[in-house]
Amino acid sequence: MNNPTELRDSAQPLLEVDGLSVDFAVDNYWVPAAKDLNYFVEAGKCLAIVGESGSGKSASSMAMLGLLPKTARVRGSVKLAGREILGLKPDELQRVRGSEVAVIFQEPMTALNPVFTVGFQIIETLRTHFGITPAEAKKRALELLELVELPDPEKAFNSYPHQLSGGQRQRAMIAQSVSCDPAVLIADEPTTALDVTVQAEILDLMRDLGHRLGSAILLITHDMGVVADLADDIIVMRNGEIVERGTVEGVFSDPQHPYTKQLLAAVPRIGDTGEDGEVIDTTAALAGDTATIRLAEVAAREDADRRSGLGAPVLQFEDVAIDYPSKGRVPAFRAVEHANFTIYPGEVTGLVGESGSGKSTIGRAAIGLLPIAEGKASVVGVDISHANRRLLHTVHKDVGIVFQDPSSSLNPRLPVGQSIGEPLLLAKQAKGAALETRVKQLLDAVELPRSYSSRYPHELSGGQKQRIGIARALALEPKLLIADEPTSALDVSVQAKVLELLQRLQRDLGFACLFISHDLAVVDTLADRIIVMSHGEIVEQGATGQILRAPKQAYTQRLIAAVPVPDPAEQRARREARAALLAEHDL
Repeated sequence: MNNPTELRDSAQPLLEVDGLSVDFAVDNYWVPAAKDLNYFVEAGKCLAIVGESGSGKSASSMAMLGLLPKTARVRGSVKLAGREILGLKPDELQRVRGSEVAVIFQEPMTALNPVFTVGFQIIETLRTHFGITPAEAKKRALELLELVELPDPEKAFNSYPHQLSGGQRQRAMIAQSVSCDPAVLIADEPTTALDVTVQAEILDLMRDLGHRLGSAILLITHDMGVVADLADDIIVMRNGEIVERGTVEGVFSDPQHPYTKQLLAAVPRIGDTGEDGEVIDTTAALAGDTATIRLAEVAAREDADRRSGLGAPVLQFEDVAIDYPSKGRVPAFRAVEHANFTIYPGEVTGLVGESGSGKSTIGRAAIGLLPIAEGKASVVGVDISHANRRLLHTVHKDVGIVFQDPSSSLNPRLPVGQSIGEPLLLAKQAKGAALETRVKQLLDAVELPRSYSSRYPHELSGGQKQRIGIARALALEPKLLIADEPTSALDVSVQAKVLELLQRLQRDLGFACLFISHDLAVVDTLADRIIVMSHGEIVEQGATGQILRAPKQAYTQRLIAAVPVPDPAEQRARREARAALLAEHDL
């Protein structure tokens, strides 16, 4: 086994990939996933491989370590500091994994073993590769958990994965990955499932570890903002092939391939535009720039004027508190308290905050899935504070909901046409030929072929399934649409198309929308107003331009500062502004 320090000191690139191709056996045919890939990564540098789902970026990276199923065929060359590692015997490859090349996976809950504590799993890795005593391994494990900046390393050491938050689990997995000081770190979508603030912290951590360890980082992602924040160089993949490569600054400032241009154009940018079309500088807003404060005051006045003529509210919460009832040994707890807000007809309101802030709880309570513990909640003019099932059934005809994961929200046993038509059938609004006609109209509305009516969910892509979910939610022509993280699981270009679709449908049909998200950049593209939640309470609300230009609360400022933008120079400035903000408020 090579010494990782010696590998980093080598004069040649740490990782060299030459002619790497990956195929999968499907129905006795070889289907290519990656074709003739060539690239290298030097010590202390980060190379980003970007592309959408199915582009081959993850398959090619997992092929290096023999982590693909037996149906895969891998050809070409992968050299680690000049040593060929593709085709090594299983026991030799096992020694390379972890000690010389480590992987940070997208979902720590599936990468960490749920039946062992975090500490045990790190100790197991250390003892496998170094043969040290349990006491020495525990001491090193605690040092690693402190290195990844977990607030209480001892507590994390003794915790099971499910007892940690998403960001803490990701930190624990990073601690395990870097436990043997690997020369190459493969980060496969390491921040996709995280809140923007936690994502920013993980990116800072990976940057710091890269500098401290001198490792080469191979970053696999579809998020161009993350690339701008962390990477030095970039290769863009589409359909298994590299279509563009270069430095991050060069590719972002002057992309050559149409697909790269499409990816960059699809990234939502935080900060709206003025009358002259200039993008508002949110970094200046965070610094309390006088001009942006004046613009925020104008936005607030315009918002008040707009709302004055919108009629009766579609959704209104007055000092609402929401409790989760006790379940088994888990006692009841209050998830939301003192919630006050109003949504008017035709208005889109973004509800933002980190995981656990209570935003999805409000969405569920708005459609009667959770009871109102205190205060008053009115939906389409009906008080649901103490509603029974019959009253809620009446209200549900005027409310639609789009869920985060379209795969789990659609019945896998039903053709999607039946899923779309089910609300109409249950509400006794259509049946037979009339129902079939209405389903076709809804497929037209979400820009899907009518022939898709007979397809099953597994036959559709993620973006297509989400369009089906939107069609179903709009089947009864609701006055209010609840959209709970509807684009967070989608590729950036698919996300852009779904957001454009929602915008068009909202303009055409005029429904009010409560759009729940942790991503302010996504909310900014849709919302007239923004409500910011933290720890179950609304900390700030107002017109979108008002909140983005002159956020009053430190929490809102932190959310805005954490959103990465697809511009390396601007992202560096935002990162510095965020560090100054955290230092100022001692966060």
